[in-house]
Amino acid sequence: MDKYYITTAIDYVNGAPHIGHAYEKILTDIIARHYSQRTDNLFFLTGTDEHGIKIQKTAASKGITPKELCDENAQKFKAAWKALDINYNKFIRTTDEDHKKIVQKIFQKLKDKGAIYKHEYEGWYCSGCECFLNPKDLTEDGLCPDHMKKPDIVKEENYFFKLSAYKDAIIKHIKDNPDFIVPSFRATEVINQLEDIQDISVSRSKENVGWGIDILDDPEQSIYVWIDALSNYITAIGYNPDGESDEQFKKLWPVDVHVIGKDILKFHSIYWIGILMALELPLPKHIFAHGWITIDETKMSKSLGNVVSPTSVLENFELEYPDAFRYYMATSAPCGRDGNYSDNDFKEKVNAHLANSMGNLLNRTLSMLVKYFDGEVKEEFFVTKSPEKVSGSLSLIKESAGKIKVVENHFNHFEIAEAAQEIMSIVDSANKYVTDNAPWTLAKEEKMTECGQVLTTVLEVMCVISSLIYPYCPNIAREMAKQLSYDITKKLEDITTDEIKPGKLISKEDIKPVFLRVDSELADKSVKK
Repeated sequence: MDKYYITTAIDYVNGAPHIGHAYEKILTDIIARHYSQRTDNLFFLTGTDEHGIKIQKTAASKGITPKELCDENAQKFKAAWKALDINYNKFIRTTDEDHKKIVQKIFQKLKDKGAIYKHEYEGWYCSGCECFLNPKDLTEDGLCPDHMKKPDIVKEENYFFKLSAYKDAIIKHIKDNPDFIVPSFRATEVINQLEDIQDISVSRSKENVGWGIDILDDPEQSIYVWIDALSNYITAIGYNPDGESDEQFKKLWPVDVHVIGKDILKFHSIYWIGILMALELPLPKHIFAHGWITIDETKMSKSLGNVVSPTSVLENFELEYPDAFRYYMATSAPCGRDGNYSDNDFKEKVNAHLANSMGNLLNRTLSMLVKYFDGEVKEEFFVTKSPEKVSGSLSLIKESAGKIKVVENHFNHFEIAEAAQEIMSIVDSANKYVTDNAPWTLAKEEKMTECGQVLTTVLEVMCVISSLIYPYCPNIAREMAKQLSYDITKKLEDITTDEIKPGKLISKEDIKPVFLRVDSELADKSVKK
């Protein structure tokens, strides 16, 4: 692959990050880390959305300026992503000066070509959605279906983007590219929304919304959220509507995937696509709309008091690294569906998968290698180079090698949980292979070549597993690779089934669990120290 450009939605900084924000960033980071194993030119963008009436009102209630509120909360998002090992290349803030200047130019370009016009409008405005709603989209009680609040009647003279002019072209693009919107069942929803799409307001009166980007030739108006926020995907990489864009933009655009929540799919698959068409820019290759995360099967709500901070999970379980939480969140739901978080399920899943199955497999295999062979791997132990003396050795190695392409294919379709299931299926196969062949019994019977072949076969498979699990659990994967003397930085296409080298592999003092059960005494940091 020549490049891979991936983005998250930019988070609104009206409050602190919660587990829903974390879910999206973890999914995106896992996709990005996977593709870093397939290309040297990967770019991962995230950031914060910092303009609008909600920020203006919250700042006023706190007695601080909107910029001070944005600075305070943007730092909370950055700190959370650092704690979760979110390895982005750039964190954009819509209050960045270079972003604001390019947004003004984008707005002016669209205005100059007639794609934006001024118009007096009266309609139902939801401050939560930051958009005007069609009356038919309201509930029977006249409420916004997402925020369950009654929108305000707003009458203003605003600038409007001619979205309706691009309706047919957007419908055609979606129908001609069945993998454009992922999962595919969401495309039907978008096409239905397009049937009666109207032009959209892209500015607000300064009198009503003072916290925004000024329109160059009309300082009485603020550029509204959609052109401001959505344009971050191109301003962050050097787009310039007035002249030559940066080389980075030319190399990275079009984006390979926008990772977003299903609640903002309309804005990305309709509004953003219309804006890009008006700017005559290539369209995104994919838009991946993930589901929501509930807490103990209940939707998160401040009034219910069940909003979970992602870092609180790490603190509550005294996790030194975020790998277990990352793995759990990534496997909480099939592609595009809703998922759930609960403390009990978290403990059960990560203990079963990461400690009991994967971690214990490596630990006991290396321990037996030290016990029976002083940590040495002999030439005759390699079934790819010597006759197979233990049934199932070659088939297990072939299965693990074949899973690389299977996992890649799942990632091609943004099936992150499904890819993890495939990785764990290799772990299960390797555990069954050990149980079936009982190397401890082979050693007792003095069948040392057969015993060594079983252990070495498992260690070869563990090299493949460490590479495949790396995007989910980077710290665990690195520790696995270290004990295997394996190069975890290998590209997936370069992985072979002969990664273990003959000779001394490990000593007893270098063997340690790669993941401790979260409910064990040993998992306590003070005990580990």
